Amino acid sequence: MKSTRIMSAGISALMGLSLLAGCSSATNTSSAAASAANEGPITLTVWTPSEDQSADLGNWLDKELAAFQEAHPEWQIEFVKEVCPEGEVKDKLSKDAEAGADVFILANDNIPTLIQNGAIARLGGATLDQINEQNSATTINTVTVGDGVYGVPCAANTWFMFYDKRVFSADDVKSLDTMLEKGKVGFPLSNSWYIASFYAANGCTLFGADGLDETAGIDFGGDKAVAVTNYLVDLAANPNFVDSNGLSASALTEGTINCLFSGEWDYAAVVEAIGEENVGVACAPTYTLNGEEKQLKAFAGSKAIGVNATSKNPQVAVALAAFLGSTQAQQDRYDLRKVSPVDKTIKIADSEMVQAIADTYDHASIVQPLNNTMGQYWGPAQSMGEELVNGTVTHENAAEKTEAMNTTMNTAAVE
Repeated sequence: MKSTRIMSAGISALMGLSLLAGCSSATNTSSAAASAANEGPITLTVWTPSEDQSADLGNWLDKELAAFQEAHPEWQIEFVKEVCPEGEVKDKLSKDAEAGADVFILANDNIPTLIQNGAIARLGGATLDQINEQNSATTINTVTVGDGVYGVPCAANTWFMFYDKRVFSADDVKSLDTMLEKGKVGFPLSNSWYIASFYAANGCTLFGADGLDETAGIDFGGDKAVAVTNYLVDLAANPNFVDSNGLSASALTEGTINCLFSGEWDYAAVVEAIGEENVGVACAPTYTLNGEEKQLKAFAGSKAIGVNATSKNPQVAVALAAFLGSTQAQQDRYDLRKVSPVDKTIKIADSEMVQAIADTYDHASIVQPLNNTMGQYWGPAQSMGEELVNGTVTHENAAEKTEAMNTTMNTAAVE
């Protein structure tokens, strides 16, 4: 049964011969596929993080490459496996795309730079169909620039909440206001990756509702934004609130905080801090603004499988990318490394963290926009958070401070 699913994923990637639309290396794909099967060995270079190639962690990459080769006896493939962290792909490929990997795992925020440098292929055809079938709209948008899709999502990259079950119940953590009544809430308010969640919850947008329209600009102004700033003035002053920016999971041990808003990377540290039996995991809660519940919206990104636009074997490279991002490959990666899948069809009943991530992408997140103008958001957002924490934003000046933040976010940086 497993081999049937794997073969299907690999073959489906080749059915649409327009899957590298817009990429000059994708011309005459049909004839290239025929020649690839007849010309002898094909060399494909693959980049992944070191953990995917670790024997101690089951060597996920070796497992998948062996299965891919078995599914495609028509190709004789020599795989060259190299280690490259997801966040470093753009720097390495931008220096010399032709000397880089054919297939790579990357952080989605690398995509704009790679497009600018002609180093990543646009995907289409059956590969795009696979992406659409496996993923939520939010996840798909994390690999979308303009009207093109540039990666096969394979893992989540967002934040959610770890909490101490001895302090908060599963019902408590649905509401930030309830949590503030029962324990110490640690939230990194002075960190611009997190503070946006309050504003997005009340209808503020970054480049449109889906984050894809750069011409729409940043809308963190007006009455809706001022109302959020006023709420945050009171939140920062609450004795049960702690700005947790810079705090580690050890703060849970000390009781400085009873919850930690972070991501999958902190799970082991949280377990060490309070014991696995005490660790609860949930998506971000709601908060009450002027009598209405608002769902906090975390920034959502992804880790994805990309294809080099200069690959000499584009049809095989795309087939492998689709394969490495398939449902079975994501399940294998979870089984071996506990990397939470982003594929919405995968259900892991005994994992609160996988469920929390799924809930986050489903209804508690917005896509982190992939455009150059997004760079104008981070500084003003951080300044607002810092001023809220140190008390220089008050109810008296909340409107003025909010509009100043919004204006700065929409003002192009001076060269």
